[in-house]
Amino acid sequence: MPKSHIEFVCQECGAVYRNWTGRCTSCGAWSSLLERFDEASRDEKSAVSRGRASGKTLDYVSIKDLDVTDDRERLQTGFKDFDHVLGGGILLGSVLLLAGQPGIGKSTLLMQVCATIAHNHKVLYISGEESAGQVKMRATRLNAEDENLKFASSTSANDIAKTIESGEFDLVIVDSIQTMTLAEIASAPGSISQVTNSGNLFIRAAKLSGTSVIIVGHVTKEGTLAGPKVLEHLVDVVLQFEGDRYGGFKIIRAAKNRFGSTSEAAIFSMDQHGLSEVENPSAVLLAERQNTDGSIILATLEGTRPILVEIQALVTPTNFGYPKRTASGFDINRLNLLIAVVEKRTKLKLGDKDIFVNVVGGLKIRDSAADLAVCLAIASAVAGRKLSEDFVVFGEVGLGGEVRSAYRPDQRIAEAKKLGFAHAIAPATVKDPFVIQVKDLRQTLIEYVNE
Repeated sequence: MPKSHIEFVCQECGAVYRNWTGRCTSCGAWSSLLERFDEASRDEKSAVSRGRASGKTLDYVSIKDLDVTDDRERLQTGFKDFDHVLGGGILLGSVLLLAGQPGIGKSTLLMQVCATIAHNHKVLYISGEESAGQVKMRATRLNAEDENLKFASSTSANDIAKTIESGEFDLVIVDSIQTMTLAEIASAPGSISQVTNSGNLFIRAAKLSGTSVIIVGHVTKEGTLAGPKVLEHLVDVVLQFEGDRYGGFKIIRAAKNRFGSTSEAAIFSMDQHGLSEVENPSAVLLAERQNTDGSIILATLEGTRPILVEIQALVTPTNFGYPKRTASGFDINRLNLLIAVVEKRTKLKLGDKDIFVNVVGGLKIRDSAADLAVCLAIASAVAGRKLSEDFVVFGEVGLGGEVRSAYRPDQRIAEAKKLGFAHAIAPATVKDPFVIQVKDLRQTLIEYVNE
């Protein structure tokens, strides 16, 4: 029998060390190493030898003979756009991982989904975080009480996997993976080994029984999915639930999807009755707009859906030696880069000014075509001049000050026309009478913003 010895595993990235250190050299996390006993590593060569001797040749067939038809049923969530993000609904036998900030609405969304699916299918909601009373209050508030919707409270991964494997339910919700423990592992809940092995157990049970499983995951303070990266590789779909927990729109994106596209997004709003899909987010976002200096309308995309959103900029003289740059809903590093381009390629001097940029509605813009709108908003705020309220803007800005092409311009233009805008300031590569073509950032600012 090989002797057991102690090794240390990073709870952030899974790196293994023979000795404890204060900081993981792989991911840079501090105080993330926990000890565990390793029985097999000292006998690694003999284990490999035994594995090689016990293997057998696989049975294989021609790839031309594989059956590609997939007529398995999909469970409809009751949210049209959410089904679209999933590729048509929740496929039976699939495993989904849903992650989001605390209080963003994960449990509310899943309870509403359970209520819809429970009309025609048997659903089990398993909570490892909340008591039965808390779940009951939420179900009552959301009118989600149904005979086919069952509830269980457990943190035992063994018991949950056995329940999934029974095949009695069509959908099982596990809330959340960070609270689950496998009896055979001594480490604490939420550790690398517990999360990985519990996830493996749930996935194996789901595939054997054809039961759909939705696993709720936590996120780190940086907003990334907490736990080992291997969990994201194991599941079929990874969903990111984003937005402001205190208001504004909330967005679900698929970071990974084996059954559909990862370029789709579902947009929700929250009220006392739960989450509801936003049919026309552009109209809602622009309803309270006041056309002032520093306000620019951006034609952007959330997935493949065009949205018009207001970009606001505020520029004030700095009171300290180092100017402040702040961005809400926009990448701060990208903002600093664009400020540098504006200063270098135009005559605007921003080194002694504080600059604040805000994306209205709590949205987070990742679209590179937002560059031109941000630059125009900053220039408009500096000059104290307003852009015409009939204009929308989109286009990427290069380091040379050139305005580059944007993804899917036709959809952006169609959305702007639908909401009554007269023109779009866009790259010269877009051939449309609706578009005012621009090639250079400096010339654009001279013609439309400068005093």
